[in-house]
Amino acid sequence: MTEAHLGPVAFASLGLHPKVMDGIRQAGFTQCTPIQAQTLPIALAGRDVAGQAQTGTGKTAAFLVALYQALLTRAPAASRSPTSIRALIVAPTRELAVQIHRDALTLGAHTGLKHTVVFGGIDYEKQRLELGQGCDVLIGTPGRLIDYFKQHVFDLRHAQVLVLDEADRMFDLGFIADIRYILRRLPHPERRQSMLFSATLSHRVLELAYEHLNNPELVRIEPDKMTVDEVRQLMYYPSMEEKVPLLIGLLHQSEAVRTLVFVNTKRTAERLESTLKANGFNAQALSGDVPQNKRLRFLRDFHDGKLAVLIATDVASRGLHIPDVSHVFNFDLPQDAPDYVHRIGRTARAGAEGDAISFACEEYAVSLPEIESYVGHKIPFAPISPELLATGVVAGPAYSHRPRHAGGSPHGGGRGHGGGGRGHGGGPRGRRGGHPPRAHRGGGS
Repeated sequence: MTEAHLGPVAFASLGLHPKVMDGIRQAGFTQCTPIQAQTLPIALAGRDVAGQAQTGTGKTAAFLVALYQALLTRAPAASRSPTSIRALIVAPTRELAVQIHRDALTLGAHTGLKHTVVFGGIDYEKQRLELGQGCDVLIGTPGRLIDYFKQHVFDLRHAQVLVLDEADRMFDLGFIADIRYILRRLPHPERRQSMLFSATLSHRVLELAYEHLNNPELVRIEPDKMTVDEVRQLMYYPSMEEKVPLLIGLLHQSEAVRTLVFVNTKRTAERLESTLKANGFNAQALSGDVPQNKRLRFLRDFHDGKLAVLIATDVASRGLHIPDVSHVFNFDLPQDAPDYVHRIGRTARAGAEGDAISFACEEYAVSLPEIESYVGHKIPFAPISPELLATGVVAGPAYSHRPRHAGGSPHGGGRGHGGGGRGHGGGPRGRRGGHPPRAHRGGGS
């Protein structure tokens, strides 16, 4: 098992095919990240890899470079039909599939290989027609891949390379039966090269790897470190009434250009979008039932810098591979500790720096001890000084027809809503001298 990395490794030193190097230069890469430096020598030698690395550390480029090297240095099968693919990349979410495809078009721009991406929720006939015209590298989500496979739109018999990305997420989303269906229809593991990547190499992921890969070499990058050093983490302890003014004040302070704000419910996402727009921010909410064409447009605008603030539920906390996210806000603390790591991993990607700012309000602070235990350290906290709170905050139109609870806040869980406000253990003003007490859920949680 590989666990250490000694010194920088340049892509130019790896003996890559010139057309692969052209794509690497086009992407602006010169030095390998640790996961690239450790997996590429193994994969370039034709061996299988099961890699564990934190999100945003360069896994996508690692498997794409190895995949292109394999396809450009090995002849396709002589009996290959027009519908036969040469490489398959399976991703658990639509967003991740789209991002891998985008990265592939850059890194593979000079290879002459044809790429196709398929995923559910949009463009069924369009994707089917494009795939039916043949491709070399197929990227997709499990359900749509199986749908087209059963219709004989493409053929797996001559695939030379398989990539499973975010394998742990495949289990989380209930895709593992679909994954096994696909794997059993590929050439035998000894007749293809396979790469599996996962945030954790858990028992179930390793079982999958050993069953369907050819004696894979395991690569772990800092397996005991749950969050990357480049993410500056900070915690505030606002009352429910302070959450929106604090967020707006911090957004103004950070001059938000590409900022992710995570919330726990679709309802909160929609209200927050309405309020931020009413206060002059270019913001959009992304939740599970946003139509796919809108979802992709939001992500494209966010990626291109046209959309300053993207508000997301946890449906978007995995699979979003967007460079240069400067700030992640946990407007609501996640209720599951692993989601905290996945959320803040949206910033400080591939060695960059970033800020992850979280609000431990009365409703969700109950999750904090579990989160800190999971990441292995106390998250630094800061007092809420008056200048941080925006004044003159305008309520968005989403609130205009909503009856307010007596004394409550339009953001939920205020004084009159059982959220454990000032009367429950003291408000944030009275507890800034030390780590706040664990909040109770109250009637509104």
